[in-house]
Amino acid sequence: MITMASAALLLLLLLFMIFSFLGCFCYMKMKMESSSRSAIPRKWAVVGMLPGLLYNAHRLHQFVTDILKESGGTFEFKGPVLGNLDMLITCDPANIHHILSRNFSNYPKGPQFRQIFDVLGDGIFNVDSQLWEFHRKTTLSFFNHAHFHTLLETNVWHKVQNGLLPLLDSFAEQEAQFDLQDVFQRFTFDTISKLVLHHDPGSLSLGLPYIPCEKAFNPMVDALLYRHILPESCWRLQKWLGIGKEKKLIQACRAFDQYIYSCINKQRLRQEELMMMMMASTNINNDNSEDFSLFTAYVQAYKQQEQLTTSTGSSLVKFLRDTFLSLMFAGRDTTSSTLTWLFFLLAQNPLAQANIRDEIENKLNLHLLQKQDKKLLFLKVEECQKLVYLHGALCESLRLFPPVAIEHKVSAGMDVLPSGHLVKPNTRMILSFYSSGRMDSIWGEDCMEFKPERWISSKGRIKHEPSYKFPAFNAGPRTCLGKEMGLVQMKMIAAIILHHYEFQVVDSHSVSPSDSIIIQAKHGLKVKFTKRNTA
Repeated sequence: MITMASAALLLLLLLFMIFSFLGCFCYMKMKMESSSRSAIPRKWAVVGMLPGLLYNAHRLHQFVTDILKESGGTFEFKGPVLGNLDMLITCDPANIHHILSRNFSNYPKGPQFRQIFDVLGDGIFNVDSQLWEFHRKTTLSFFNHAHFHTLLETNVWHKVQNGLLPLLDSFAEQEAQFDLQDVFQRFTFDTISKLVLHHDPGSLSLGLPYIPCEKAFNPMVDALLYRHILPESCWRLQKWLGIGKEKKLIQACRAFDQYIYSCINKQRLRQEELMMMMMASTNINNDNSEDFSLFTAYVQAYKQQEQLTTSTGSSLVKFLRDTFLSLMFAGRDTTSSTLTWLFFLLAQNPLAQANIRDEIENKLNLHLLQKQDKKLLFLKVEECQKLVYLHGALCESLRLFPPVAIEHKVSAGMDVLPSGHLVKPNTRMILSFYSSGRMDSIWGEDCMEFKPERWISSKGRIKHEPSYKFPAFNAGPRTCLGKEMGLVQMKMIAAIILHHYEFQVVDSHSVSPSDSIIIQAKHGLKVKFTKRNTA
Protein backbone atom coordinates (compact mmCIF):
# COMPACT_ATOMS: atom_id res chain seq x y z
CA MET A 1 0.00 0.00 0.00
CA ILE A 2 1.41 3.39 -1.02
CA THR A 3 1.42 5.96 1.78
CA MET A 4 0.99 9.72 1.33
CA ALA A 5 4.69 10.24 2.09
CA SER A 6 5.72 7.67 -0.54
CA ALA A 7 3.41 9.25 -3.11
CA ALA A 8 4.86 12.68 -2.40
CA LEU A 9 8.38 11.32 -2.77
CA LEU A 10 7.52 9.64 -6.08
CA LEU A 11 6.04 12.91 -7.34
CA LEU A 12 9.18 14.80 -6.36
CA LEU A 13 11.34 12.20 -8.12
CA LEU A 14 9.19 12.41 -11.23
CA LEU A 15 9.35 16.20 -11.32
CA PHE A 16 13.09 16.09 -10.76
CA MET A 17 13.56 13.66 -13.64
CA ILE A 18 11.35 15.69 -15.97
CA PHE A 19 13.13 18.96 -15.20
CA SER A 20 16.52 17.27 -15.48
CA PHE A 21 15.71 15.71 -18.87
CA LEU A 22 14.22 18.87 -20.35
CA GLY A 23 16.95 21.00 -18.80
CA CYS A 24 19.71 18.84 -20.31
CA PHE A 25 18.02 18.88 -23.73
CA CYS A 26 17.70 22.67 -23.70
CA TYR A 27 21.23 23.06 -22.31
CA MET A 28 22.73 21.08 -25.22
CA LYS A 29 20.63 22.99 -27.74
CA MET A 30 21.86 26.29 -26.26
CA LYS A 31 25.48 25.21 -26.70
CA MET A 32 24.76 24.48 -30.35
CA GLU A 33 23.02 27.83 -30.84
CA SER A 34 26.02 29.93 -29.88
CA SER A 35 25.38 32.59 -32.53
CA SER A 36 22.94 34.55 -30.39
CA ARG A 37 24.68 37.36 -28.52
CA SER A 38 21.73 38.55 -26.48
CA ALA A 39 22.10 38.16 -22.71
CA ILE A 40 18.34 37.64 -22.35
CA PRO A 41 17.73 33.90 -21.77
CA ARG A 42 15.39 32.09 -24.14
CA LYS A 43 12.04 31.01 -22.75
CA TRP A 44 11.44 27.30 -23.41
CA ALA A 45 8.24 25.30 -23.08
CA VAL A 46 7.70 23.72 -19.65
CA VAL A 47 11.14 24.63 -18.22
CA GLY A 48 10.95 28.36 -18.99
CA MET A 49 14.25 30.26 -18.72
CA LEU A 50 15.79 27.81 -16.24
CA PRO A 51 18.24 26.27 -18.78
CA GLY A 52 19.76 29.69 -19.48
CA LEU A 53 20.16 30.26 -15.76
CA LEU A 54 21.81 26.89 -15.19
CA TYR A 55 24.01 27.34 -18.28
CA ASN A 56 25.41 30.52 -16.71
CA ALA A 57 25.52 29.25 -13.12
CA HIS A 58 29.33 29.50 -13.11
CA ARG A 59 29.04 33.29 -13.66
CA LEU A 60 25.63 33.91 -12.16
CA HIS A 61 26.05 37.46 -10.85
CA GLN A 62 27.65 38.72 -14.06
CA PHE A 63 24.95 36.94 -16.07
CA VAL A 64 22.24 38.79 -14.14
CA THR A 65 24.16 42.05 -14.61
CA ASP A 66 24.34 41.52 -18.38
CA ILE A 67 20.59 40.85 -18.50
CA LEU A 68 19.77 43.95 -16.46
CA LYS A 69 22.01 46.15 -18.62
CA GLU A 70 20.21 44.94 -21.74
CA SER A 71 16.73 45.22 -20.24
CA GLY A 72 17.04 48.66 -18.64
CA GLY A 73 17.61 47.60 -15.03
CA THR A 74 14.54 45.39 -14.47
CA PHE A 75 13.74 41.95 -15.88
CA GLU A 76 10.92 39.42 -15.49
CA PHE A 77 12.35 35.91 -15.23
CA LYS A 78 10.03 33.04 -16.10
CA GLY A 79 10.76 29.71 -14.41
CA PRO A 80 9.51 26.16 -15.06
CA VAL A 81 5.83 25.31 -15.03
CA LEU A 82 4.81 24.46 -11.44
CA GLY A 83 8.38 25.31 -10.33
CA ASN A 84 7.42 28.47 -8.40
CA LEU A 85 10.52 30.14 -9.78
CA ASP A 86 9.12 33.23 -11.53
CA MET A 87 11.04 36.33 -10.38
CA LEU A 88 11.18 40.06 -10.96
CA ILE A 89 14.86 41.02 -10.89
CA THR A 90 15.93 44.66 -10.57
CA CYS A 91 18.86 46.94 -9.79
CA ASP A 92 17.02 50.17 -10.64
CA PRO A 93 17.67 52.65 -7.76
CA ALA A 94 14.09 53.96 -7.97
CA ASN A 95 12.71 50.43 -7.64
CA ILE A 96 15.10 49.59 -4.79
CA HIS A 97 14.04 52.77 -2.97
CA HIS A 98 10.37 51.92 -3.52
CA ILE A 99 10.69 48.31 -2.34
CA LEU A 100 13.02 48.85 0.64
CA SER A 101 11.76 52.25 1.83
CA ARG A 102 8.70 53.93 0.31
CA ASN A 103 6.48 50.84 0.23
CA PHE A 104 8.42 48.79 2.79
CA SER A 105 5.30 47.22 4.36
CA ASN A 106 4.31 45.60 1.06
CA TYR A 107 7.60 43.71 0.73
CA PRO A 108 8.25 41.49 3.77
CA LYS A 109 10.71 38.61 3.78
CA GLY A 110 7.83 36.19 3.34
CA PRO A 111 7.53 32.42 3.87
CA GLN A 112 9.67 31.60 0.79
CA PHE A 113 12.61 33.47 2.29
CA ARG A 114 12.28 31.57 5.57
CA GLN A 115 12.20 28.27 3.70
CA ILE A 116 15.34 29.10 1.72
CA PHE A 117 17.18 30.49 4.76
CA ASP A 118 15.81 27.97 7.26
CA VAL A 119 19.30 27.49 8.71
CA LEU A 120 19.01 30.96 10.31
CA GLY A 121 15.77 30.10 12.15
CA ASP A 122 14.27 33.08 13.99
CA GLY A 123 17.33 35.32 13.57
CA ILE A 124 17.01 38.95 12.53
CA PHE A 125 17.42 38.27 8.78
CA ASN A 126 14.52 35.82 8.62
CA VAL A 127 11.74 37.48 10.58
CA ASP A 128 9.22 40.27 10.00
CA SER A 129 6.96 42.51 12.07
CA GLN A 130 7.19 42.39 15.88
CA LEU A 131 9.96 39.83 16.16
CA TRP A 132 12.13 41.79 13.71
CA GLU A 133 11.50 44.99 15.67
CA PHE A 134 12.50 43.15 18.85
CA HIS A 135 15.78 42.03 17.28
CA ARG A 136 16.48 45.49 15.91
CA LYS A 137 15.75 47.26 19.19
CA THR A 138 17.90 44.87 21.24
CA THR A 139 20.88 44.97 18.88
CA LEU A 140 20.74 48.75 18.46
CA SER A 141 20.60 49.20 22.23
CA PHE A 142 23.80 47.16 22.52
CA PHE A 143 25.61 49.05 19.74
CA ASN A 144 24.60 52.41 21.27
CA HIS A 145 25.76 51.46 24.78
CA ALA A 146 28.43 53.68 26.34
CA HIS A 147 30.84 50.74 26.69
CA PHE A 148 30.43 49.40 23.14
CA HIS A 149 33.23 51.31 21.40
CA THR A 150 35.66 50.35 24.15
CA LEU A 151 34.63 46.72 23.82
CA LEU A 152 35.01 46.85 20.03
CA GLU A 153 38.47 48.47 20.20
CA THR A 154 39.69 45.99 22.81
CA ASN A 155 38.27 43.06 20.85
CA VAL A 156 39.86 44.05 17.54
CA TRP A 157 43.25 45.03 18.87
CA HIS A 158 43.61 41.98 21.06
CA LYS A 159 43.16 39.84 17.93
CA VAL A 160 45.48 42.09 15.89
CA GLN A 161 48.33 41.87 18.40
CA ASN A 162 47.90 38.23 19.41
CA GLY A 163 46.70 36.72 16.15
CA LEU A 164 47.06 38.80 13.00
CA LEU A 165 50.53 40.36 13.39
CA PRO A 166 52.33 37.21 14.58
CA LEU A 167 50.79 35.21 11.72
CA LEU A 168 51.61 37.79 9.02
CA ASP A 169 55.13 38.25 10.42
CA SER A 170 55.62 34.48 10.15
CA PHE A 171 54.42 34.39 6.53
CA ALA A 172 56.63 37.39 5.65
CA GLU A 173 59.74 35.86 7.25
CA GLN A 174 59.18 32.56 5.42
CA GLU A 175 58.38 34.40 2.14
CA ALA A 176 55.39 32.08 1.96
CA GLN A 177 52.33 32.34 -0.24
CA PHE A 178 49.05 32.24 1.68
CA ASP A 179 45.34 32.86 1.26
CA LEU A 180 44.57 36.33 2.58
CA GLN A 181 40.81 35.70 2.34
CA ASP A 182 41.19 32.75 4.72
CA VAL A 183 43.12 34.96 7.16
CA PHE A 184 40.40 37.63 7.08
CA GLN A 185 37.65 35.03 7.56
CA ARG A 186 39.44 33.61 10.59
CA PHE A 187 40.01 37.09 12.02
CA THR A 188 36.38 38.14 11.69
CA PHE A 189 35.10 34.76 12.96
CA ASP A 190 37.20 35.05 16.11
CA THR A 191 36.23 38.68 16.77
CA ILE A 192 32.49 38.26 16.16
CA SER A 193 32.46 35.06 18.21
CA LYS A 194 34.12 36.91 21.07
CA LEU A 195 31.65 39.78 20.71
CA VAL A 196 28.43 37.77 20.66
CA LEU A 197 29.38 34.56 22.50
CA HIS A 198 32.12 35.87 24.79
CA HIS A 199 34.43 33.17 23.43
CA ASP A 200 37.54 33.39 21.23
CA PRO A 201 37.98 30.07 19.36
CA GLY A 202 41.53 31.00 18.29
CA SER A 203 41.14 30.06 14.63
CA LEU A 204 43.57 32.87 13.72
CA SER A 205 46.79 31.58 15.23
CA LEU A 206 50.02 30.01 14.06
CA GLY A 207 49.32 26.71 12.35
CA LEU A 208 45.83 27.88 11.29
CA PRO A 209 43.84 25.27 13.26
CA TYR A 210 40.73 23.79 11.68
CA ILE A 211 37.55 24.96 13.43
CA PRO A 212 34.49 23.20 11.89
CA CYS A 213 32.09 26.05 12.66
CA GLU A 214 34.37 28.64 11.04
CA LYS A 215 34.62 26.59 7.85
CA ALA A 216 30.89 25.81 7.76
CA PHE A 217 29.89 29.28 6.53
CA ASN A 218 31.32 28.83 3.02
CA PRO A 219 29.22 25.77 2.02
CA MET A 220 26.20 27.44 3.63
CA VAL A 221 26.33 30.55 1.42
CA ASP A 222 26.91 28.40 -1.68
CA ALA A 223 23.86 26.24 -1.00
CA LEU A 224 21.62 29.22 -0.20
CA LEU A 225 22.20 30.82 -3.60
CA TYR A 226 21.39 27.59 -5.45
CA ARG A 227 18.14 27.37 -3.53
CA HIS A 228 17.21 30.60 -5.34
CA ILE A 229 17.73 29.17 -8.83
CA LEU A 230 16.53 25.57 -8.44
CA PRO A 231 12.84 24.64 -8.15
CA GLU A 232 12.00 24.01 -4.50
CA SER A 233 11.09 20.40 -5.28
CA CYS A 234 14.64 19.81 -6.57
CA TRP A 235 16.59 21.17 -3.62
CA ARG A 236 14.16 19.61 -1.13
CA LEU A 237 14.72 16.24 -2.79
CA GLN A 238 18.47 16.75 -2.56
CA LYS A 239 18.06 17.62 1.10
CA TRP A 240 15.96 14.51 1.74
CA LEU A 241 18.49 12.29 -0.04
CA GLY A 242 21.43 14.08 1.59
CA ILE A 243 23.30 14.79 -1.65
CA GLY A 244 25.00 17.71 -3.41
CA LYS A 245 25.13 21.14 -1.82
CA GLU A 246 22.29 20.19 0.52
CA LYS A 247 24.50 17.51 2.08
CA LYS A 248 27.16 20.13 2.81
CA LEU A 249 24.51 22.46 4.23
CA ILE A 250 23.30 19.72 6.60
CA GLN A 251 26.89 19.17 7.77
CA ALA A 252 27.32 22.94 8.22
CA CYS A 253 24.19 23.12 10.40
CA ARG A 254 25.58 20.40 12.65
CA ALA A 255 28.85 22.32 13.04
CA PHE A 256 26.96 25.54 13.87
CA ASP A 257 24.78 23.80 16.45
CA GLN A 258 27.65 22.02 18.15
CA TYR A 259 29.72 25.19 18.51
CA ILE A 260 27.01 27.72 19.36
CA TYR A 261 25.06 25.54 21.80
CA SER A 262 28.30 24.72 23.61
CA CYS A 263 29.15 28.43 23.95
CA ILE A 264 25.62 29.26 25.10
CA ASN A 265 25.73 26.61 27.83
CA LYS A 266 29.10 27.92 29.06
CA GLN A 267 27.78 31.47 29.19
CA ARG A 268 24.65 30.43 31.09
CA LEU A 269 26.81 28.62 33.67
CA ARG A 270 29.05 31.69 33.90
CA GLN A 271 26.06 33.95 34.54
CA GLU A 272 24.72 31.62 37.23
CA GLU A 273 28.12 31.64 38.96
CA LEU A 274 28.24 35.45 38.83
CA MET A 275 24.76 35.66 40.36
CA MET A 276 25.74 33.32 43.19
CA MET A 277 28.90 35.32 43.85
CA MET A 278 26.93 38.56 43.96
CA MET A 279 24.38 37.08 46.36
CA ALA A 280 27.14 35.79 48.65
CA SER A 281 29.15 39.01 48.55
CA THR A 282 28.63 41.69 51.18
CA ASN A 283 30.20 44.31 48.93
CA ILE A 284 28.05 44.23 45.80
CA ASN A 285 29.33 46.39 42.96
CA ASN A 286 26.44 47.76 40.93
CA ASP A 287 28.69 48.65 38.01
CA ASN A 288 28.10 45.74 35.63
CA SER A 289 30.35 47.07 32.85
CA GLU A 290 32.57 43.99 33.14
CA ASP A 291 29.60 41.78 32.30
CA PHE A 292 28.56 43.95 29.35
CA SER A 293 27.99 41.60 26.41
CA LEU A 294 25.51 40.94 23.61
CA PHE A 295 24.77 37.57 25.19
CA THR A 296 23.63 39.23 28.42
CA ALA A 297 21.65 41.87 26.51
CA TYR A 298 19.67 39.26 24.56
CA VAL A 299 18.99 37.03 27.56
CA GLN A 300 17.59 40.00 29.48
CA ALA A 301 15.56 41.22 26.49
CA TYR A 302 14.16 37.73 25.87
CA LYS A 303 12.94 37.44 29.45
CA GLN A 304 11.26 40.85 29.21
CA GLN A 305 9.54 39.93 25.94
CA GLU A 306 9.04 36.22 26.59
CA GLN A 307 5.45 36.21 25.36
CA LEU A 308 6.56 37.57 21.98
CA THR A 309 9.60 35.35 21.52
CA THR A 310 7.97 32.14 22.67
CA SER A 311 5.14 32.71 20.19
CA THR A 312 7.62 31.42 17.59
CA GLY A 313 7.77 28.08 19.38
CA SER A 314 11.45 28.51 20.22
CA SER A 315 13.00 27.94 23.61
CA LEU A 316 15.45 30.50 24.99
CA VAL A 317 18.43 28.39 23.96
CA LYS A 318 17.11 27.83 20.40
CA PHE A 319 16.25 31.51 20.07
CA LEU A 320 19.77 32.50 21.18
CA ARG A 321 21.25 30.02 18.71
CA ASP A 322 19.30 31.57 15.81
CA THR A 323 20.12 35.09 16.96
CA PHE A 324 23.84 34.56 17.35
CA LEU A 325 24.24 32.53 14.17
CA SER A 326 22.68 35.38 12.18
CA LEU A 327 24.97 37.94 13.80
CA MET A 328 28.02 35.74 13.28
CA PHE A 329 27.05 35.21 9.64
CA ALA A 330 26.90 38.98 9.14
CA GLY A 331 30.02 39.72 11.18
CA ARG A 332 32.26 37.07 9.61
CA ASP A 333 31.37 37.03 5.94
CA THR A 334 30.57 40.64 5.09
CA THR A 335 33.68 42.16 6.69
CA SER A 336 36.10 39.48 5.45
CA SER A 337 34.67 39.69 1.92
CA THR A 338 35.08 43.47 1.75
CA LEU A 339 38.66 43.34 3.04
CA THR A 340 39.54 40.61 0.54
CA TRP A 341 38.30 42.62 -2.43
CA LEU A 342 39.87 45.81 -1.05
CA PHE A 343 43.33 44.26 -1.09
CA PHE A 344 42.72 42.70 -4.50
CA LEU A 345 41.77 46.10 -5.92
CA LEU A 346 44.66 47.87 -4.17
CA ALA A 347 47.10 45.36 -5.67
CA GLN A 348 45.89 46.51 -9.10
CA ASN A 349 46.06 50.19 -8.14
CA PRO A 350 49.45 50.97 -6.54
CA LEU A 351 48.77 54.72 -6.55
CA ALA A 352 45.71 54.17 -4.32
CA GLN A 353 47.91 52.07 -2.01
CA ALA A 354 50.43 54.90 -1.75
CA ASN A 355 47.69 57.44 -1.04
CA ILE A 356 46.33 55.35 1.84
CA ARG A 357 49.79 54.93 3.36
CA ASP A 358 50.44 58.67 3.10
CA GLU A 359 47.12 59.33 4.83
CA ILE A 360 47.95 56.89 7.65
CA GLU A 361 51.38 58.42 8.23
CA ASN A 362 50.27 62.05 7.94
CA LYS A 363 46.93 61.99 9.78
CA LEU A 364 47.71 59.53 12.59
CA ASN A 365 50.33 60.25 15.26
CA LEU A 366 52.28 57.08 14.58
CA HIS A 367 55.68 58.45 15.59
CA LEU A 368 54.53 58.75 19.20
CA LEU A 369 53.74 55.06 19.28
CA GLN A 370 56.66 53.76 17.24
CA LYS A 371 59.24 54.74 19.86
CA GLN A 372 58.15 51.75 21.96
CA ASP A 373 58.40 48.73 19.62
CA LYS A 374 57.98 50.17 16.13
CA LYS A 375 54.38 49.05 15.95
CA LEU A 376 51.06 50.82 15.56
CA LEU A 377 49.86 49.69 18.96
CA PHE A 378 46.38 51.10 19.09
CA LEU A 379 43.92 52.84 16.76
CA LYS A 380 40.85 54.26 18.46
CA VAL A 381 37.45 54.61 16.84
CA GLU A 382 37.81 58.41 16.63
CA GLU A 383 41.10 58.05 14.75
CA CYS A 384 39.38 56.02 12.04
CA GLN A 385 37.31 59.07 11.08
CA LYS A 386 40.49 60.77 9.85
CA LEU A 387 41.09 58.10 7.20
CA VAL A 388 38.99 59.65 4.42
CA TYR A 389 40.85 58.15 1.45
CA LEU A 390 40.76 54.69 3.03
CA HIS A 391 37.02 55.17 3.55
CA GLY A 392 36.66 55.95 -0.17
CA ALA A 393 38.66 52.86 -1.08
CA LEU A 394 36.41 50.69 1.10
CA CYS A 395 33.30 52.19 -0.50
CA GLU A 396 34.68 51.42 -3.97
CA SER A 397 35.31 47.84 -2.90
CA LEU A 398 31.76 47.63 -1.55
CA ARG A 399 30.34 49.14 -4.73
CA LEU A 400 32.08 46.70 -7.07
CA PHE A 401 31.89 43.66 -4.77
CA PRO A 402 29.04 44.16 -2.28
CA PRO A 403 29.29 41.33 0.31
CA VAL A 404 25.57 40.53 0.13
CA ALA A 405 25.00 40.08 -3.59
CA ILE A 406 21.19 39.97 -3.61
CA GLU A 407 18.18 40.79 -1.47
CA HIS A 408 15.07 38.61 -1.60
CA LYS A 409 11.55 39.98 -1.07
CA VAL A 410 7.98 38.80 -1.72
CA SER A 411 5.14 41.22 -2.46
CA ALA A 412 2.18 41.13 -0.09
CA GLY A 413 -0.22 42.97 -2.40
CA MET A 414 -0.62 44.49 -5.84
CA ASP A 415 1.81 47.27 -6.71
CA VAL A 416 3.37 49.18 -9.59
CA LEU A 417 7.11 49.88 -9.49
CA PRO A 418 8.55 53.26 -10.55
CA SER A 419 9.90 51.45 -13.64
CA GLY A 420 6.29 50.74 -14.64
CA HIS A 421 6.38 47.00 -13.94
CA LEU A 422 3.21 45.53 -12.47
CA VAL A 423 3.74 43.50 -9.29
CA LYS A 424 1.12 40.94 -8.35
CA PRO A 425 0.69 39.51 -4.82
CA ASN A 426 3.29 36.86 -3.88
CA THR A 427 5.69 37.96 -6.60
CA ARG A 428 9.26 36.95 -5.89
CA MET A 429 11.52 40.03 -5.99
CA ILE A 430 15.30 39.78 -6.39
CA LEU A 431 17.28 42.98 -5.88
CA SER A 432 20.75 42.60 -7.42
CA PHE A 433 23.14 44.74 -5.38
CA TYR A 434 26.07 43.33 -7.35
CA SER A 435 24.57 44.70 -10.56
CA SER A 436 23.79 48.08 -8.97
CA GLY A 437 27.46 49.01 -8.68
CA ARG A 438 28.27 48.00 -12.26
CA MET A 439 25.67 49.97 -14.21
CA ASP A 440 26.99 52.92 -16.19
CA SER A 441 23.47 54.35 -16.11
CA ILE A 442 23.92 54.72 -12.32
CA TRP A 443 27.65 55.38 -11.82
CA GLY A 444 28.78 56.69 -15.20
CA GLU A 445 30.96 55.29 -17.95
CA ASP A 446 33.86 54.79 -15.54
CA CYS A 447 31.76 52.52 -13.29
CA MET A 448 34.20 49.61 -13.66
CA GLU A 449 37.18 51.71 -12.54
CA PHE A 450 38.45 51.68 -8.93
CA LYS A 451 38.34 55.36 -7.94
CA PRO A 452 38.34 56.15 -4.19
CA GLU A 453 38.17 59.82 -5.19
CA ARG A 454 34.56 59.12 -6.19
CA TRP A 455 33.73 59.25 -2.48
CA ILE A 456 35.66 62.40 -1.54
CA SER A 457 34.21 65.91 -1.88
CA SER A 458 36.09 68.95 -3.18
CA LYS A 459 36.63 69.95 0.46
CA GLY A 460 38.33 66.64 1.26
CA ARG A 461 35.42 65.17 3.18
CA ILE A 462 33.56 61.88 2.79
CA LYS A 463 30.87 62.12 0.13
CA HIS A 464 27.70 60.19 0.93
CA GLU A 465 25.51 58.50 -1.68
CA PRO A 466 21.84 57.50 -1.19
CA SER A 467 21.50 53.93 0.08
CA TYR A 468 19.20 52.96 -2.80
CA LYS A 469 22.02 53.93 -5.22
CA PHE A 470 24.68 52.30 -3.02
CA PRO A 471 22.84 49.42 -1.29
CA ALA A 472 25.90 47.57 0.01
CA PHE A 473 24.48 47.97 3.55
CA ASN A 474 20.88 47.44 2.38
CA ALA A 475 18.45 50.38 2.59
CA GLY A 476 15.37 51.61 4.41
CA PRO A 477 14.29 50.23 7.82
CA ARG A 478 16.41 47.11 7.29
CA THR A 479 19.66 49.01 6.77
CA CYS A 480 22.55 47.04 8.28
CA LEU A 481 22.78 47.76 12.01
CA GLY A 482 26.49 46.93 12.05
CA LYS A 483 27.43 49.35 9.26
CA GLU A 484 29.51 51.72 11.40
CA MET A 485 31.00 48.87 13.42
CA GLY A 486 32.02 47.10 10.22
CA LEU A 487 33.61 50.20 8.68
CA VAL A 488 35.59 50.90 11.86
CA GLN A 489 36.84 47.32 12.07
CA MET A 490 37.82 47.28 8.38
CA LYS A 491 39.71 50.56 8.69
CA MET A 492 41.61 49.28 11.72
CA ILE A 493 42.65 46.06 9.99
CA ALA A 494 43.48 47.66 6.63
CA ALA A 495 45.51 50.45 8.27
CA ILE A 496 47.61 48.09 10.37
CA ILE A 497 48.38 45.80 7.41
CA LEU A 498 49.18 48.57 4.92
CA HIS A 499 51.37 50.32 7.48
CA HIS A 500 53.45 47.24 8.28
CA TYR A 501 53.59 45.27 5.03
CA GLU A 502 54.06 45.41 1.29
CA PHE A 503 52.09 42.76 -0.57
CA GLN A 504 51.53 41.33 -4.00
CA VAL A 505 48.78 39.11 -5.36
CA VAL A 506 49.96 35.81 -6.85
CA ASP A 507 48.23 35.12 -10.17
CA SER A 508 45.55 37.82 -10.07
CA HIS A 509 43.92 36.38 -13.23
CA SER A 510 42.61 33.42 -11.21
CA VAL A 511 40.68 35.71 -8.84
CA SER A 512 36.95 35.84 -9.58
CA PRO A 513 33.74 36.31 -7.58
CA SER A 514 32.04 33.22 -6.21
CA ASP A 515 28.53 32.09 -7.16
CA SER A 516 27.04 32.44 -3.70
CA ILE A 517 24.96 34.77 -1.55
CA ILE A 518 28.18 36.36 -0.27
CA ILE A 519 30.58 37.66 -2.93
CA GLN A 520 33.81 35.91 -1.96
CA ALA A 521 36.90 35.26 -4.07
CA LYS A 522 36.06 31.87 -5.61
CA HIS A 523 39.55 30.40 -5.22
CA GLY A 524 40.75 32.66 -2.40
CA LEU A 525 43.29 35.49 -2.68
CA LYS A 526 46.86 34.11 -2.78
CA VAL A 527 49.41 36.74 -1.69
CA LYS A 528 53.00 37.24 -0.55
CA PHE A 529 53.86 39.73 2.20
CA THR A 530 57.13 41.51 3.00
CA LYS A 531 57.77 43.74 6.00
CA ARG A 532 58.03 47.49 5.51
CA ASN A 533 60.57 49.61 7.32
CA THR A 534 58.33 51.73 9.55
CA ALA A 535 61.10 53.08 11.80
